[in-house]
Amino acid sequence: MAKHATPLLDQLESGPWPSFVADIKEEADRRRKNEKNVTYQIPSDVCDDLLGVLELSYTDGTTHWKHGGIVGVFGYGGGVIGRYCDQPQMFPGVAHFHTMRVNQPAGKYYKTDYLRQLCDIWDMRGSGLTNMHGATGDIVLLGTTTPQLEEIFFELTHNMNTDLGGSGSNLRTPAACLGESRCEWACYDTQEMSYQLTMEYQDELHRPAFPYKFKFKFDGCPNCCVASIARSDMAFIGTWKDNIGIDQEAVAAYIGGELKPNGGAHADKDWGAFDIQKEVIDLCPTECMWIEDGKLKINDRECTRCMHCINVMPRALRIGNDRGLSILVGAKAPILDGAQMGSLLVPFIKAEEPYDEIKEVIESIWDWWMEEGKNRERLGELIKRQGLAKCIEVVGLKPVPQHVLEPRHNPYIFWKEEDVTGGWQRDIAEFRKHHQR
Repeated sequence: MAKHATPLLDQLESGPWPSFVADIKEEADRRRKNEKNVTYQIPSDVCDDLLGVLELSYTDGTTHWKHGGIVGVFGYGGGVIGRYCDQPQMFPGVAHFHTMRVNQPAGKYYKTDYLRQLCDIWDMRGSGLTNMHGATGDIVLLGTTTPQLEEIFFELTHNMNTDLGGSGSNLRTPAACLGESRCEWACYDTQEMSYQLTMEYQDELHRPAFPYKFKFKFDGCPNCCVASIARSDMAFIGTWKDNIGIDQEAVAAYIGGELKPNGGAHADKDWGAFDIQKEVIDLCPTECMWIEDGKLKINDRECTRCMHCINVMPRALRIGNDRGLSILVGAKAPILDGAQMGSLLVPFIKAEEPYDEIKEVIESIWDWWMEEGKNRERLGELIKRQGLAKCIEVVGLKPVPQHVLEPRHNPYIFWKEEDVTGGWQRDIAEFRKHHQR
């Protein structure tokens, strides 16, 4: 029998969608029965009390979690998020309810033995509740007490060869798509790059020293399966420099109905005959495609690599062969200044080990941000405050047309002294000499 009455939470189980309330109740019931004879190292009624405190929050219209100070494991400033309930007498099971972030493998590939071992540790030393995965990408272990943190950390690092992820004002756990391991459109090895940069920047990951959080995400192609363009301070998105490959026979097969568009997705629905003009050409954002003499033509100089045509006709169109990635900066969810998408910084760079050129870009950005960024100011907000031109300058790049979002609205042009010294001054001096003669 449930420990607390939860009439408000019970309503969340009534709809057609899966409910987290049902999941927590199931875990609470499993812990009560304890059919595996687990020796729980934290209160066994932790899930019952979690439901109880949430019901109270719904009733009171306010949270009953408080910030209780910094809590973590020895030597690490990140990876553990302290949680304390402000009603410990009423809900002793969640008096402490700390979250642990665990660094996920690149591409989120797991062996079943690993998952079983992780669940066994969390059953005994935590609440048994997990989030696979958090918004940043980590394995999120929800709810344990302060004395168990070091015990769990020891098990993860010594027995499972696994590290904690990032939390606080540091480098957050890098996240990558499946990349070349499974995707035919991947333009670089996202898993390898994610791993290498994770290993390179261990101090930045575990010892917070930044103005605020900083996220890497690695997308193998512009389809952006880990949403790097919207959710990372620095996005690495695979792209190519040469032309899209075209199989004209396959194009004809799509037009003739022998091949199903979109890789056969929704083949159970009758959308009617495939119309390449309506479904591909007219939807091209730069209008760089057309049919000529029965063949598909592409002006690749105008192509922005949006992937739409390739997604619709994967048998007919292929990504180019001169592959690398673009670096975008400044994406974030609404914190101080609203949601922002990433801005293009490096249009194309090769993704080749040991990634020295890419590391130079990263470290130049960090030096600027740590010097100029305000407390709790994300990189995107600093760029918005000081301008993308400043960001381009600190990285040592030259502006290119791809950096221009739209024509300038301001008629005034401000020159730097070093840009004009010896330039217009020399011209004026020559003009005066000419007229003095």
